[in-house]
Amino acid sequence: MKFDKPASANPIDRLNVVGQPRDRIDGPLKTTGTAHYAYEWHDEVDNVAYGYVVGSAIAKGRVNAIDTDAARRAPGVLTVVTAQNAGPLGKGEMNTATLLGGPEIEHYHQALALVVAETFEQARAAASLVEVTYQPQEGSFDLAEARPEVNTPPEDTPDSITGDFSTAFAAADVKLDATYTTPDQSHFAMEPHASMAAWDGDKVTVWTSNQMIAWCRKELAATLKIEPEKVRIYSPYIGGGFGSKLFLRSDALLAALGARALQRPVKVMLQRPLIANNTTHRPATIQQIRIGTDKAGHISAISHLSWSGNLPGGTPENAVQQTNLLYAGNHRQTGLRLAELDLPEGNAMRAPGEAAGLLALEIAIDEIAEKVGIDPVQFRILNDTQVDPTQPERFFSHRQLNTCLREGAKRFGWQDRIARPAQVRDGRWLVGMGVAAAIRNNMVDKSGARVHLDPDGTLTVETDMTDIGTGSYTIIGQTAAEMLGIPLEKVVVKLGDSDFPVSAGSGGQWGANTSTAGVYAACVKLREQVAQRLGLESDGLDFCDGEVLAGPQRFALTEAVKDGRITAEDTMEYGNLDKTFQQSTFAGHFVEVGVDIFTAEVRIRRMLAVCAAGRILNPKTARSQVIGAMTMGAGAALMEELVVDPRRGYFVNHDLASYEVPVHADITEQEVIFLDETDPISSPMKAKGVGELGLCGVGAAIANAIYNATGIRVREYPITLDKLLAEMPEPALKG
Repeated sequence: MKFDKPASANPIDRLNVVGQPRDRIDGPLKTTGTAHYAYEWHDEVDNVAYGYVVGSAIAKGRVNAIDTDAARRAPGVLTVVTAQNAGPLGKGEMNTATLLGGPEIEHYHQALALVVAETFEQARAAASLVEVTYQPQEGSFDLAEARPEVNTPPEDTPDSITGDFSTAFAAADVKLDATYTTPDQSHFAMEPHASMAAWDGDKVTVWTSNQMIAWCRKELAATLKIEPEKVRIYSPYIGGGFGSKLFLRSDALLAALGARALQRPVKVMLQRPLIANNTTHRPATIQQIRIGTDKAGHISAISHLSWSGNLPGGTPENAVQQTNLLYAGNHRQTGLRLAELDLPEGNAMRAPGEAAGLLALEIAIDEIAEKVGIDPVQFRILNDTQVDPTQPERFFSHRQLNTCLREGAKRFGWQDRIARPAQVRDGRWLVGMGVAAAIRNNMVDKSGARVHLDPDGTLTVETDMTDIGTGSYTIIGQTAAEMLGIPLEKVVVKLGDSDFPVSAGSGGQWGANTSTAGVYAACVKLREQVAQRLGLESDGLDFCDGEVLAGPQRFALTEAVKDGRITAEDTMEYGNLDKTFQQSTFAGHFVEVGVDIFTAEVRIRRMLAVCAAGRILNPKTARSQVIGAMTMGAGAALMEELVVDPRRGYFVNHDLASYEVPVHADITEQEVIFLDETDPISSPMKAKGVGELGLCGVGAAIANAIYNATGIRVREYPITLDKLLAEMPEPALKG
């Protein structure tokens, strides 16, 4: 099915099942432990062996030798796989570094060997006996140190320039020129990266934890130098990914190599301390933002440049993309600068680009609003735009940012905020409020599904879409139930198998909208086949309450399958509506914090997100996504940071004991409001995405609230106690 014109009325609009706050249909499986995650497939194959990964102890250089003799003689050891004995390997397109290193070392904890034994404990013990001798080389590990030498954009990512920024900025009545920094951050999903592989002749099946089944299949086949048809990927349940599982990782490759070497199944799980350096992370940024306005506060000039680092051949963190679209202004410049660093690979982490970019931009907007003397909510509303400022002929398909801000201000009690900092005190706490706007683009891609209607009235949906804890099973089931007019309980959803039709997968907050659109397309075909079986014209039929209605005629849906199952398959493909309309989602984030007058401890007292993200397919699961994203934003603002050892070139705090993330007690109140909105430009579902929008801007709202509470403007994330203590206001110290 081709979606190349705005959606008109369709069966989804009935909202009998779609749009309702339904419990997750996979919830009972997960709460009872019967939903199998990647390392928990115990009965699929027999005689499983266990692998343990040996990571590089240096960040850059060469392997002189790997001595595996002692490891091979250790109890239970079956084999040791290295680049020297793994056989010829290719390399996919989506990994910057090779997944099995040697002799060249590209980053710290790059996998160098897999020790396989009868038990996990034996493999772990033997791995400590592998001796690697290195020839270290000098590396570049410090973004701030590398920045002065990086003054031009990457060849394939030129600066975006509209008008004449320099002239307009020089002529502006009010100016801001400030630099902000964000640190390296780790995904650290609850479920570690894990895989089990088993070969059957020249074909391999991998049970893994991966967000993008088709990508994983293609990349593993390319690396193993076999045809994609000889690879099956199975990933029905994923315990979080946040982008770290978008691509093939070393656990899947090494499990396949170990299983091929032994000709028996092998399980591999990346030990938690290996994940931060061995997989991917959100790269650190240094961002310079310049804004000029007239005396009334209208933005006349805005520039946003961002420096980030990556391995040779890697890509920059696109921290400037939201600045092209969020606010009006005739004269604009955005650009990326990429330094070559020898740290582990930087790549997509939840809301890549906007998450880091809005941390800076939305502080800068507060700063310029204060300079002009305008309330920060009103300043944002004043500088709203209904067109893409870089291409004014492109209107937004739907943009309710101002409504998000106004409704949020009303619900949050913004009118009670005292603009002058450090004026509100509650016992030992200085109290402040902060706001930030959020934008995250709506991306769509083709997505397919297959549906089966059986004689007992059960509808089965098959697609390689994944569920990373987001509720994919439920919204896909709701879509199919709505299209066929049956209860959700009559729908069986099967996901995460490369034998199923290819979906868009889970990433970029495109998953919900595109995967359900693919199911919509398949169900349209199924409805046509049902009509044919019943001898009816498909146009004008209504599927409701288990019946097919054709004017005064009524047929039981099961009447169409009395002679056997009906199967339909289709893929939703997209035309060029995104060329005509800019499709984005928007939010207003409001935060109240307390800052301890003696210790500078920051406590988040309450948070509110007001989101405009198209039709909300399931308010219950969508709310859960936004609350999780808001919590992640709190971590980015106050605690999350991969600390780089600039001598050895690795992330020091590579475990959850020292990489801090928020917990329940860190935030006492969170509220989410979804505006009533549909966007027919987006898809037949008239939905968008919301899982990453909930993160965008949150950290800046917290930073702005801290400023309002204390008068201390911190431009370097995370906002830790040491950045506040020395500048705590005098009245507070006398308290």
